[in-house]
This record gives sequence, structure tokens and C-alpha cells, in this order.
Amino acid sequence: MAVRALPAEYYTPFLSDVAKERKPAPIRGLYPLENRPGMISLLAGKPNASTFPFTSITIKSRSPTDASAELTTELSGKVLAEGLQYGPTAGLPDLVEWVYGLQEREHGRKKGEGWRLSIGSGSQDVLHKAIVALVNPGDPVLVESPLYAGVMPTFEALHCEFFAVPTDSKGIRSDALRSTLENWPAGKPKPKILYTVPYGGNPTGMTAVKERRQEVLALAREHNFLILEDDPYYYLYFGEAARPPSYFTLERELPEVGRVIRFDSLSKILSAGIRIGFACGPEPIMTVIDMHTAVASLQTPSLTQAITFSLLDSWGYDNFKTHTHTVSQFYREKRDVFEKYMKKYLDGLAEWDRPEAGMFFWFKLLLPAVDGKEQDSESIIRTKALEKGVLALPGTVFLPGRGKTSYVRAAFSLLDEAEVEEAIKRLAAVVLEAKGA
Repeated sequence: MAVRALPAEYYTPFLSDVAKERKPAPIRGLYPLENRPGMISLLAGKPNASTFPFTSITIKSRSPTDASAELTTELSGKVLAEGLQYGPTAGLPDLVEWVYGLQEREHGRKKGEGWRLSIGSGSQDVLHKAIVALVNPGDPVLVESPLYAGVMPTFEALHCEFFAVPTDSKGIRSDALRSTLENWPAGKPKPKILYTVPYGGNPTGMTAVKERRQEVLALAREHNFLILEDDPYYYLYFGEAARPPSYFTLERELPEVGRVIRFDSLSKILSAGIRIGFACGPEPIMTVIDMHTAVASLQTPSLTQAITFSLLDSWGYDNFKTHTHTVSQFYREKRDVFEKYMKKYLDGLAEWDRPEAGMFFWFKLLLPAVDGKEQDSESIIRTKALEKGVLALPGTVFLPGRGKTSYVRAAFSLLDEAEVEEAIKRLAAVVLEAKGA
């Protein structure tokens, strides 16, 4: 079935004033002309590659199908040459094409459907640029709550007005979103974006069910907003049920596509330090993101892109899938160990929902009420827990507006079993002390 994309002019009202003022970089915008047959370029101040000392780079990696086997990948020739030189703002062509193939396999989205992608220095990089491209200072924004603390400063720097949409064990509450939008103050401009982490939400660990996603997409069409689908934990899904389809996939069910901007990360599955992520979305918005990159950092480093492509290309899509499954099962086992000791030491002292993706437990401390109100976890976690030698994050840092809450976020990705047990024993002692037990 043919996919109809929204026209380019649809996005003009969504762009921020800053985005509308951006102009193409005068040099980088002409780079594609250098590839014309017979063209002699006097254009760019690229250093002469003969002066670079690197002749080859060898990478050793574990085999996706046999952890005891080691694979060797060598960067040389054309791939190394591209990795050592300035490259296109949107990403090295080989890596870009590999990711297009990945998105078609994972999300059913093909090139030519009104979207394109851009490689970033991690997904946080392109996410920040997307927000700057879409939001003016003081704009109202829809955000799920609790909210990923790492994105909050971007919105706060723009003095955005948060409209928090609550979440539960099934992800973002589409009924609450509908209520917010249907009772919007008359005369007040409606929000242009909704920000959400749909798999293994940070901090809640919750994954939005398909029905909620479909309802959110219908609301986006009805109330004319864009969905920022921030999805660093997509490949860390380990739930019992089949993984729900992404917003990027599901919008193909609508009469037209183009209301989802998707952000993916390789940080959790290849390397956090390699800083490779990518954004997929409507052409006009991706163009503005690229113009931001062109003046901020020129591009994502070519060498890390070349290393990433060489590894992924040597694996192929099937082995990449095998690797991500291995990673997700690793974190499933970590979750199970963590929950085992939560049940042992925190039963009756805390309550939680079991995460089905990601790296976090989000749990409520069952503390005595103070003046009839739920007791805040912040002072307990920042003082008493710290004194007992355990670090966690009080829930307040994840609430738009920094409200009070008895919730706590704990990461289970790094600790071995003995450390997990000791950490939770210490947390239990803190809670018992706070309860006067």
C-alpha cells in the first residue's frame, strides 16, 4: 500500500524562530557537487590525506554468534579514507544506507516515504537539536511524567511550560493526554510536540502497550502535534510478550505519515563512548537539524562512523539482531537478580512494577505520611542512604516542576549479585529507620 507523506509546507508552523532563521552552510551545502564527473573542486579547506599518519585500523570484537570467538575487522582503503576526512553533515553514506536498511527491517519504513535520517553524536545530540528546531522560548510542551532527567534542561533553558502526562505500568496514559487536550484553555496555543520514551522508559522502566501508542497517534493527528519518540532502550526489550511496534511503525496505519520523529541510539548495544545515534523524521525538520549540526560541530566524527559501519557491515543485519537479543537477555538476567533481592529485603517497605525493558527499577518507598501527605524520598536518599554507602536517585529529579514524590530510581546494569544484595540491604535499613522500626 502506498504511503502518503504530509507536504513540506505542513511543517513551517512547527519550526521555531531560530530554525526559521537558519541558513545552509555556504561551503558544506556545495559538497555534493564535488562528486560530479569531471568536476575539479577548489571548494573546501580539507587537509590533504597524504599527511595523515594512519594507514589502517584493526578492530577486534566478539562474534555475535559465539562469544568465545574473536572477529577481526580492518579499516583501510576507501572506508579509512572517508573516516579520516571531513564528511557529509547527515552522516557517511555507507553508514546512512546501512541504517536505512535497518529501519526498513525493524520498523517497516522505506526510503521515499517522506522521511530521511541523520547520524548524530549519540541520540541526545539530535534530540536536543530537534527540540531547539521546534520549540520557542515559553512554549507549552507535552511530556510524559516521570520525565527523563537528561532532556529536562533543554526544555528548562527554553523556559517551556510543562504539561505533564502521567504514566503507569502500560506506559503513557493516553486517556490523560486526551483530557488535557480536550480541556485546553481557550485562546492558549496548543503544544506542538509530545516527548516520550516508549520502551523501558527512563526512569520508570515501563513500555507503552500498542493500544496506548495508537491512541496517542490518533490524538497527534486530531490535535496537530508531533511525537518525539526517544528510544534508546528499543533493543533492550526483554518482556514476555512480543515487543510492541514503534510509533514510527504504527503511523503507517494513519492516512498520512510525518508526525513522528524517531531517535535511536547505539550506546546501549555497541558502545556508549562511540557516541553514535540517529534521528529519522520528515525532511524539512531533518534539514534544520543538519543546518544546526553544520554550524555547531560540522558533523558527527567520521572515524567513529567508519568504525561503526565496518563492524555492522561485517556482521550483517541478522548477526546484529542476534547481538541485540544477547544484550537484552543479559539485562533481563540483571533485572531478575535485582528483583530477587528487592522481594527479599524490600517486601512491605516498597512497591514497584517489573520493568520489561531498559536498565531501571522505579519503586515507591512505603514511608509514613507527614501532615497527611506522601513523604518525599529526596532527603532520605540524598542523606540517610548516602551515609549508609548506597547511591540512588530520588524521584523528584524526574518530575517536571521538581515536585515531591516517594519514588526512587535504581539502575541495575552494572552491579554483580553480591553488590546488588548489599545495596538493597542498605536501602532497606534506611527505610526501616525512617519508619522508626
